Amino acid sequence: MKALRRSTYFAYLSIPVFLYCFIILVPVAGALYYSLFNWAGGPKKTFIGVENFITLASDKVFWQSFLHNIEITVICIIGQIGLALILALVLNSRGIKLRQMHLSVAYFPAILSAVVVGFIWQMLYDYNNGLINDVLAFVGLDEYIQPWLANADMALILSSIPLIWKNIGYYMIIILAGLAAIDSSVIEVAEIDGANALQRLMHIVMPMIRNTLIVCLTLCISGNMKIFDHIYVMTGGGPGNATNVMALYAYQNSFIRYRMGYGSAVSVGILILSILITVLVRRATQGRPENE
Repeated sequence: MKALRRSTYFAYLSIPVFLYCFIILVPVAGALYYSLFNWAGGPKKTFIGVENFITLASDKVFWQSFLHNIEITVICIIGQIGLALILALVLNSRGIKLRQMHLSVAYFPAILSAVVVGFIWQMLYDYNNGLINDVLAFVGLDEYIQPWLANADMALILSSIPLIWKNIGYYMIIILAGLAAIDSSVIEVAEIDGANALQRLMHIVMPMIRNTLIVCLTLCISGNMKIFDHIYVMTGGGPGNATNVMALYAYQNSFIRYRMGYGSAVSVGILILSILITVLVRRATQGRPENE
């Protein structure tokens, strides 16, 4: 009976393990393999070893794209998780009315695809027919009308705003789940002891949802380090390389310049840098063990 049960467990586990290997491990192994070749996508390829990675290490556009990913990640950490925390605290407070409606409205953008969100906000930023310029013209601020996404100094920040709008509800739900695990009696005792709202937040709520916030931080970093479709739809990496990101740079090399080998090396670089940053942030936020 035990052998039968064990074989049944392995049979059920084999399906997700196979899917994980086929969807995740096989493409990673393939990217690593093709990164060792000078390959334009056809049947002919030339083995060049680590030459693509040597080129990548001195590629200014790649490192500029990496810094753009970092900037987007920082903006989204502040905007997505910060605003999600505020909204979660408001919705978790006593006496809030129409709570389910607020939850549904806040979460609705999260169900939209990045492509749809990109097109919506691209229309808002449009120079000729965009809502932002129409509103500025209506209130008499014509001097501020401009092609927003063509402004190299602002394009990256403006492209990050839709990401904040899209994912606030997603992180808000996660933080609300963390808040629900806090015993209300702890908050009530703190109120009786005279702690104000800010003191309760900083000394009780934040430490008790620390692990939840770390999960949000990890998801935010991993998601924004591999961002592609949103930037591709909104700006295509322009103007120039002002909004180019690593995944888009890998796409450009692989499918526009037909440098499949180098594009694979860029993809491997994205994976390594993403893992490195995630591990460093996790270690920085975990703190010291209690016995130290």
